[in-house]
Amino acid sequence: MSGNVLSGLAVVVLAGLLNGSFAAPMKRITGWRWENSWLIFALSGLVVFPWIINFATVPNVPDIYAGASASTLLKVVLFGLLWGVGATLFGLGISRVGMALGFALILGITASFGSLFPLAILHSEQLGTKRGLALIAGTIVMIVGLVFLALAGRTRERDLGTADGVRSGFTVGLVICIFSGIFSSMLNFSFVFGDELRLRALQAGASSAMAANPVWALTVTGGFVANFIYCVYLLNKNRTWSAFHEGNAFANWPLGLSMGLLWFGGTVVYGIGATVLGALGGIVGWPIFMTIDIIAALFWGAVTGEWSGASRRALAYNWIGVGILLVAIAVISAGNAT
Repeated sequence: MSGNVLSGLAVVVLAGLLNGSFAAPMKRITGWRWENSWLIFALSGLVVFPWIINFATVPNVPDIYAGASASTLLKVVLFGLLWGVGATLFGLGISRVGMALGFALILGITASFGSLFPLAILHSEQLGTKRGLALIAGTIVMIVGLVFLALAGRTRERDLGTADGVRSGFTVGLVICIFSGIFSSMLNFSFVFGDELRLRALQAGASSAMAANPVWALTVTGGFVANFIYCVYLLNKNRTWSAFHEGNAFANWPLGLSMGLLWFGGTVVYGIGATVLGALGGIVGWPIFMTIDIIAALFWGAVTGEWSGASRRALAYNWIGVGILLVAIAVISAGNAT
């Protein structure tokens, strides 16, 4: 395996660790409803930080967008809007089934859709190559791991009921997670199909590590729309606007902002890693990014007590699922060896 591949994979792993930790601060927020925490995350992670980083790292940002084709801009915004639906469902999903299981179910599905579809559309000739076959095999292995993780969640629910603070209704939560996973894969679609913006950023003088930032900023801002609409709806319905300046608001605001920083920071680092990996970076790097994301979330779920009191069977299913996901990483990585 070449040095570039190893470096790219290492950066993608770091990105997954950052991204998989973004919901951990939410566990420390007290006195706020879901919509309060999620709106601060969405504002910081999908609008404020993306555009600050975009303008700070890429020259002549307005000219890059002005010179891009209408087709590319439309695709990036459209995929961003669809991803925003997935992100909203993501928040609802993890609030129902827990951080650990929610990440595993949603991101496992996202990894499959986000990698195989772009490969089939843009590089269909590579489906039968070593890389393509390894990606398909790794995705199949990953699905097996997700089955075990779903069994772990169902078993844990029977063991604990609602004693661990996770709302009942695992089946409803599972459905939400499935749809979230499908829509969330659109984030990688934006990266793959918005490559014109990255190339224009390079021509404008941006470094290869930061050239994808115009894609990310436009995509996640499109995704912010769905999150904003739903959060405002809940804030009005539940009359929770006042929580932003009452009670523990002084401590909660930094925690909400840190969610946005961890999430978008991980996204930017993923873009760097995918660039280092080369032409198939957005295809090969994506499932690895998602899998490390899952493992990081499982770690934080365990640290915050989501599995306290669960039976040995539930824990066994959980760790078997994690082990299988690691095998999936190895299979996909081996396929990218040169």
